[in-house]
Amino acid sequence: MDLSKIAVSINKAINTQEVAVKEKHARTCILGTHHEKGAHTFWAAVNRLPLSSNAVLCWKFCHVFHKLLRDGHPNVIKDSMRNKADLTDMSRMWGHLSEGYGKLCSIYLKLLITKMEFHIKNPRFPGNLQMSNRQLDEAGENDVNNFFQLTVEMFDYLECELNLFLGVFSSLDMSRSVSVTAAGQCRLAPLIQVILDCSHLYDYTVKLLFKLHSCLPADTLQGHRDRFQEQFKKLKSLFYRSSNLQYFKRLIQIPQLPENPPNFLRASALSEHISPVVVIPAESSSPESEHVVETDDLVDTDVPVLPPALETKFDDLFGTSATIDPFNFNSQNGMRKDDKDRLIEQLTREIQALKDELESFRLESGRLCQALRGRVSELEAELAEQSHLRLQAAGESEFLKAELEDLRRVREDTEKEQRSLTEIEKKAQANEQRYTKLKEKYTELVQSHADLLRKNAEVTRQMTVARAAQDEVEAVRREMQEKVKAAQEVADRQERDQLDQMQDLQRELVSSRVELDSLKTTMASSQQSNEMLGTQLVALGSEKAELVQSLSKVEAELTARGEELEQAQTSLAAERESGVKTAEALQNQLNEKASREQALESQLAAARWSSLQGAVEEAEKIVQDSLVQIDDPAHISCTSSADYLASRCQASLDCMERLHATRDAFLVDNAAVSELVRLVVQCGHLVGDTIVQGSATSHMVPVEQADALSESVKACGAEALALLAQMKQRDSLTQADNGKLKAALEAVLASAEKLRPRGLELQQGELGDLVEQEMAATSAAVESAAARIEEMLNKSRAVDTGIKMEVNERILASCTELMQAIKELILSSKDLQRDIVESGRGAASMKEFYVKNSRWTEGLISASKAVGWGATVMVDAADLVVQGKGKFEELMVCSHEIAASTAQLVAASKVKADKDSSNLQRLQQASRSVTQATAAVVASTKSGKSQIEETDTMDFSSMTLTQIKRQEMDAQVLVLELETRLQKERERLGELRKKHYELAGVAEGWGEEEEGTG
Repeated sequence: MDLSKIAVSINKAINTQEVAVKEKHARTCILGTHHEKGAHTFWAAVNRLPLSSNAVLCWKFCHVFHKLLRDGHPNVIKDSMRNKADLTDMSRMWGHLSEGYGKLCSIYLKLLITKMEFHIKNPRFPGNLQMSNRQLDEAGENDVNNFFQLTVEMFDYLECELNLFLGVFSSLDMSRSVSVTAAGQCRLAPLIQVILDCSHLYDYTVKLLFKLHSCLPADTLQGHRDRFQEQFKKLKSLFYRSSNLQYFKRLIQIPQLPENPPNFLRASALSEHISPVVVIPAESSSPESEHVVETDDLVDTDVPVLPPALETKFDDLFGTSATIDPFNFNSQNGMRKDDKDRLIEQLTREIQALKDELESFRLESGRLCQALRGRVSELEAELAEQSHLRLQAAGESEFLKAELEDLRRVREDTEKEQRSLTEIEKKAQANEQRYTKLKEKYTELVQSHADLLRKNAEVTRQMTVARAAQDEVEAVRREMQEKVKAAQEVADRQERDQLDQMQDLQRELVSSRVELDSLKTTMASSQQSNEMLGTQLVALGSEKAELVQSLSKVEAELTARGEELEQAQTSLAAERESGVKTAEALQNQLNEKASREQALESQLAAARWSSLQGAVEEAEKIVQDSLVQIDDPAHISCTSSADYLASRCQASLDCMERLHATRDAFLVDNAAVSELVRLVVQCGHLVGDTIVQGSATSHMVPVEQADALSESVKACGAEALALLAQMKQRDSLTQADNGKLKAALEAVLASAEKLRPRGLELQQGELGDLVEQEMAATSAAVESAAARIEEMLNKSRAVDTGIKMEVNERILASCTELMQAIKELILSSKDLQRDIVESGRGAASMKEFYVKNSRWTEGLISASKAVGWGATVMVDAADLVVQGKGKFEELMVCSHEIAASTAQLVAASKVKADKDSSNLQRLQQASRSVTQATAAVVASTKSGKSQIEETDTMDFSSMTLTQIKRQEMDAQVLVLELETRLQKERERLGELRKKHYELAGVAEGWGEEEEGTG
């Protein structure tokens, strides 16, 4: 195949027109790679195209390149890896666009890079990803780790494919029929390759996950299952949306995924998995091809062909064509003209009917042919699927055979391991017995401690119950007294009410009788006017009857109230008697409670003392165990630091102060026994820990100091045991003195302070003040340097002219910017340190925080000193350069030194900072500003040096050959001398840096810190 023809096809396939790539041009490119066994011609043509300036051109390049990776020669992938960096840069460039072809090109290029990397890492996989199950098993080399990594890479590969799928669909307007437009087909055409890749990747991922679940626990593969579930949902949705597009229906048969993803926790579900098969019909292999109906298979209807019956009928009427002369009309003279016309019309109608019937038959045959072609495609797809299943079953049988062999080997290995396991179990039994003894001893200690705590809790609970009972008796007694008082008040009130009601009724009765008398008098006086007052008499009679009736009711009610009063008095007397009896019973119960409380108080005092004795015994055991432990030969390998020993001693001293105060409170009131028990046990733990850490620290110091420290901790243990022995006796508890133990602890603390690094010798106030002083001194040094630079700039403007003034102004301006950046850095560092101290010191003061974090504080002080010193030295160097006495190189070195010092200050400031702190962001920005300002100083210095220094013109025209040779030798000698001097200076610089590092380490106690932590 001609290479020029291949180049022409490449240029035709990759153009700026927004239409799909023609299949014939892409096919020519693929055949060209097989012809030349590589992709040299393709990349030679592509490198001349402006892919970075036209998004459509880049998109069509990605489409053609994807086809070559899938169907081209295997060397295409290797040849294309040389251009991986260019493709990565192009993807990053197109990624800055947020819409259109630019974003799609960025996603597509990432997919192609991922595809190349996958095939380079896994050379067993061909470009089109078509593999059998046996080949898939061989790709993992029967190693579960390889299968695990291969599954992760396939997930990444499939994720890139799905991203391109989603990107194309999101860029299309699905509300219109975009698949029938040229622009829509240009975007949709590459998805055919994506669908082919996705079907294979999905199938292989399912098989690999089933294989992994057969070898690894389900919890280990939870992340794989979650990622597969997510990709399964996306792929199913995209396949469904693609199958509904008109563009894909005639080009590719897209498979449908199952309703639910496979259940990898059930091994038998693998047999239910059906590999998705993508079918591309042979007659619709290209996007631009249309459905063409072959004209040879159809009947030509331009000249109708009459059936034999019609021909015979025509011959019977007009005679055969062989015997009748078309120009002889003698035989037709006898036929009338009307019969001819009717016959012609009849024949014309029959011919037209036959044409219509023939047309319908042709259309029906076309539909049947199309349906048969579709059925043939479906049957071919089913056949391919069945063949795939057959191959899958064969592969599974091979896989099962291989697994059977693996199981046999595993059984043999298991037998060997079983024999070795027996020996290990024997050793383990011996270790188990030793561990059991230690565990029993520890259990006894824990049990005794728990018993003491339970006794203390029981005594406390009994006291609580006794107090509650006493409170209950008091409440009942008060309640009964209140009830008696209330009953007496109610009875008195009822008596008064009944007396008042009786007096009211008597007054009403008297008034009624008075009224009756007045009525009788009126009736006697009004007998003369009987007729006029008859009606009034009747009314008065009715009123009289009502009054009599009401009087009887009042008398009955008065009688009932009297009876109720008698009953109330009787019940009140009974209640008084029962109240007296109840009060006597409650008084008896109260006396019994008081006696029981006295007994409980005595029991509680005994329990409190027993719990205290148990705590003291526990503390004695802890201290004794610590003294035994330091004499154990195995303890020689244990080490500790003087810092930690000092912290343990200080904690022990603080605990002793609290123990003394609590002991005095217990002597006054023995109810404070719980706090005393807790402090006794805590002191035992702290003193024991101090003894152990002191012995461990002695292993890291010289012999004399180690012996003195060992004697101090042993004396501390002896004093602790003596103090605990005094606290065990009730009589000697008041005389127990912790002064000797405190003296011993202070001696250990003094030894630890002597062993601490020299950088920690500062007191709290001194170290805290030193941080503030150094930061203030650094700020002052920077301010002074900025002022001096401003002064030098003014002097230079007044004295210098021309190039020298321009160079001096540029250098001093860059130095001024550097000083401003350093000033901002120091302010940001102060704010960040304030945040660190406020968030980390808790209830302690700022100075205590600095002392607690002394290593960090000393680093901060050292970095601050370096920044101030560097600023001062740089100003001196700039002054000499402006005066013409200094060296430009010295100014550049000072700039680099300031950059290093500020980096040290930033590192020391941010080491304890919160990563989300706003002040930390300000500090980092200030650090970047310092770096840029330093680079500006170096650049301006180099530029000024090149302007001021004049290059001598080398004129050799007047020199002879001998003179030139002589000067050449002198130049070589000078070069050798300078090289030797340069090498020596480099070695000297290395030694200076090494010595500086050692001195800095000694000053800050690095070596001692490492030994303490060891």
